[in-house]
Amino acid sequence: MKKKIVAMIMSAAMAGAALSGCAAMPAATAPASDASTEESAKAEDTEAADGEEAEETAVSDASGEIYMFISSPEYADAITELIDAYSEVAPNVTINYETTQNDYPTLLKAKLNSGEVPDIFSSTSGKEIDTYLEYSYDLSNEPLMETIDPSVAAAMSSTANGGTGCYGIAIKGNYFGVLYNKDIFEEVGITEYPETVTAMKEACEKIEAAGYKPFTTGFAEWWVFKHCYQSFVNAAADGAGISTAELVQKFEKGEAKVSDYPELYNNFFDFLDMAVKYGDEKPLETDLAAEEAAFASGKVAMVLGQGAWIEADCLAINPDLNIGFQGYAVTDDAAQCKVISGSDQALHVAKDSENLQAVLDFVNWWYTSDYGKAWFNDVAGVVPPIISDAESEFEVIKQGSALSAQKGSGALAICYSTDSWHQTCGQILQSYLAGEIDKDAACAQIEEQWAAIDGAQ
Repeated sequence: MKKKIVAMIMSAAMAGAALSGCAAMPAATAPASDASTEESAKAEDTEAADGEEAEETAVSDASGEIYMFISSPEYADAITELIDAYSEVAPNVTINYETTQNDYPTLLKAKLNSGEVPDIFSSTSGKEIDTYLEYSYDLSNEPLMETIDPSVAAAMSSTANGGTGCYGIAIKGNYFGVLYNKDIFEEVGITEYPETVTAMKEACEKIEAAGYKPFTTGFAEWWVFKHCYQSFVNAAADGAGISTAELVQKFEKGEAKVSDYPELYNNFFDFLDMAVKYGDEKPLETDLAAEEAAFASGKVAMVLGQGAWIEADCLAINPDLNIGFQGYAVTDDAAQCKVISGSDQALHVAKDSENLQAVLDFVNWWYTSDYGKAWFNDVAGVVPPIISDAESEFEVIKQGSALSAQKGSGALAICYSTDSWHQTCGQILQSYLAGEIDKDAACAQIEEQWAAIDGAQ
């Protein structure tokens, strides 16, 4: 995975580009036979036009440069392939692609404040749709609305405008939970995934006694904490008899304290302590790449803070990795151990882009062309954010879908807060794990910053 900024400039003016209006991957063509009649040629042309009609309508003759600045470097290779395919469709368009993970919210806001608004930029969906509303184009009337999954579109609407509009698209839907090595579990005698806190602690003892690390944590990354924390926020909301959205709003308004909710004050901090006890030797130096390497090598039983997006990388390291997927053990009620599903990220189109038509052509092609629709499964290996009957080959997606159907899935709690807040919260929790502050100080800072950052919006 890419820890540093990855800058990729893909020129659409490729030498020898011969395909025009075809949204499939580049393919060789052969000259027509001399025996072909004019009528048969016309028939073939009509048939081809019918087959490619949806793809033709997504691309105009617009030209220019598109600056795409987004987070999620884990999809850099897949997006590069997407851009490469689009270069065959729109040879007069150049897409300059830049991606980073660390400090993305800070870097984006610096660009916006300086007037350097990327043509395509990313944020968390949900609450952050309104954060960047003044910069975002409403896609409600675009062709992509015919293919976008309604639940994804709903996460892209503006609450400030009464839940209307569609101000983003998604690279993927997602499943969040714990990836685990089924072979290690079987070897140490764990026949069922530990769905309660008590069972998880017992499982960690067995795994460690067998010579494996129970966890790899990724606690060098602030965003890993938000992926773990949301399961405990959901449990706290359930315990209080309110929705996750209502609980988050109470924290934003300064009306709640972490200590009011044992699922947060006790269980979550116990979870962090357990992850450190049974995890990496240097948890605050373990990043995404280190997690993937440790898990794929068969040294670690469980991966924390990740989801469907790491499976392809892990299998590239070890094709024989036997992956299981489950939710977090958040309480001693197994029913609360749920995977989380939803679309957590939005890609915004800048409404004042100098090359707006070229940008719209690109995103519409992405969501409506045959290649673009197949890209989610076949190239990116993600949960498609579009209406699709395609079956995934990835275990996390298959198991996540089955678990959601059996037990239901948890609320995508991360969408109710901004990434600016999540980054701050992650840094507070890193300070806690470093021993710089105790639990009560961490909770006080969480409460203060939640209200200061998101409560002011």
